[in-house]
Amino acid sequence: MDPARTESQPTAIRQLVVPDLGIVGLPLTISLWLVPAGSSVQEGDRVVELSVGGATCDLESPVSGRLLRQLVDEDDVVTPGTVIAEFGTTEVA
Repeated sequence: MDPARTESQPTAIRQLVVPDLGIVGLPLTISLWLVPAGSSVQEGDRVVELSVGGATCDLESPVSGRLLRQLVDEDDVVTPGTVIAEFGTTEVA
């Protein structure tokens, strides 16, 4: 192991992708980021709230690590397959 590397340094980047919710014709909107960029997260933590047709759903962190970047802003409309965040993790994918 590289002695300069610490556990806090990410070794892999993982993306959060908007899933296909099976809802056709209604916009998916980023309602609220629940975790600010730079924050540590655990796999399964709620990180962002989406709204569609008056309903909301939360997307969870796919890994334990750090939320490096939010790639979209609140109130942005997104489509399934859109990458909306990047996480740094020391876990091997």
